[in-house]
Amino acid sequence: MKESILVAEDEVKIARLLEIELEFEGYSVTKAIDGPHALDLYRSSSWDLIILDIMLPGISGIEVLRRIRSKDKQTPVLLLTAKSSVEDKVSGLDLGANDYITKPFQIEELLARIRAALRVRAEAEKAEGNDRFTIANLKLNEKTREVIRGNRQIELTPREFDLLVYLLSNKRQVLNREQILEAVWGYDFLGDTNVVDVYIRYLRKKIDMPDMPPLIHTIRGVGYVLKETK
Repeated sequence: MKESILVAEDEVKIARLLEIELEFEGYSVTKAIDGPHALDLYRSSSWDLIILDIMLPGISGIEVLRRIRSKDKQTPVLLLTAKSSVEDKVSGLDLGANDYITKPFQIEELLARIRAALRVRAEAEKAEGNDRFTIANLKLNEKTREVIRGNRQIELTPREFDLLVYLLSNKRQVLNREQILEAVWGYDFLGDTNVVDVYIRYLRKKIDMPDMPPLIHTIRGVGYVLKETK
């Protein structure tokens, strides 16, 4: 299966060059033309790596990176920009970028950095195993979108799936409604935080089966936590 790369770059010629070169190297490439488009594509699928231009219109690449890292610490992100100041580099790296490449760049160097970032991720995933998306007898496969508890397969809506991914990524940690809302619904969601309670209820009906110990727990006055029952 081809590794998928999201390229967020508003300069048409550069975006096309990256698409051609990366597809020639065997990657599957999807392009975004601005910040909102990049976030929409990021939320609609899973990615092996993201190439992110800092100077994106609509929402800056730095803000896009901040929103990605608020819920996803794993996906490698390479920043691409014409800016070369130390401050820009530090800002991006502090927000969780894996690497930083300044325009103009040599495509060979970019490809090498992509391979390095993907190699680091693969090694981390191998060391971590499937534990990230497993708790008790509940298992989730992010790529196939399969959810199994015990020997039963569970069907989830896309939003329920995203919510469970976030809970599993932060298992045994108490999460308040605002954290969950921003991570699952997005920073610019305009609805009420009660939507979190509604979807937690939906998820509980499917995950917390009558003959098995509950995994989703309410922390009164705070929020929710996914953990095993002692």
